[in-house]
Amino acid sequence: MSSEQERRELDERAKKGETVVPGGTGGKSLEAQEHLAEGRSRGGQTRREQLGKEGYQEMGKKGGLSTTEESGKERAEREGIEIDESKFRTT
Repeated sequence: MSSEQERRELDERAKKGETVVPGGTGGKSLEAQEHLAEGRSRGGQTRREQLGKEGYQEMGKKGGLSTTEESGKERAEREGIEIDESKFRTT
């Protein structure tokens, strides 16, 4: 199967609402999904650069604790989990 034919098939699947590119959720075509995935990846890299490696890891730890009922900060306080926000440096 040619790559052009594969792209056409992936585009048809995307038009039917299927996510065919990791991170491309919401795109209505193969090209749109590729652009969405690229933007999301770049956004995460930018945030990591802004916060620094340790800050980015702490932010992930805090975000992983969040639920629909409470924020990550609230849950960390309630469960006694330490989040070092001093690592959240900005450039």
